[in-house]
Amino acid sequence: MSDSFTTTVLNITTGTAETVTDLTRACEEFLTRTAPGRDGLLNVFVPHATAGIAVLETGAGSDDDLLAALHHLLPADDRWQHRHGSPGHGRDHVLPALVPPHATLPVIGGRLQLGTWQSVCLLDTNKDNADRQVRLSFLG
Repeated sequence: MSDSFTTTVLNITTGTAETVTDLTRACEEFLTRTAPGRDGLLNVFVPHATAGIAVLETGAGSDDDLLAALHHLLPADDRWQHRHGSPGHGRDHVLPALVPPHATLPVIGGRLQLGTWQSVCLLDTNKDNADRQVRLSFLG
C-alpha cells in the first residue's frame, strides 16, 4: 500500500461496565507518526457489532449523559429478540445503528481538526466482551 494510506490497530480493554473511552490522544499520536504536516482524513473504525465511535465532549459529564440517554432509548431488559449473553444484551446490537462504528475526521497540517470541546470516543455497552480493536487509518 502506498504511503498515502496508513493503518494501525489499537487494542482496547473496556472492562465489564459500559464505557466511553477517549481515543483522541491515540489518534493524535498516530497522526504525529504517520502524517506530519500532511492534509487528509482520519478514519476511526471499530469492527464490532456492539460498539460505536462518537465525537463528543468528555470530562464534563457528557460521557455519562450519553450512557444515560442510551439506557433510556435502549433499556437493558428482556424486550429484545436477540437474546444471548447478559440480560438485555440485544440492545447492544442495536447501538451501532444510533452510534455508528466509524467516524471520518479532517486532518490539516498533520493535526486532527476537532472543535474545542470535541473528543473521539469508543462507546462500548457490551459488558460481555471487554476486548476491542479500533482501526485508525490516515488517507492523505
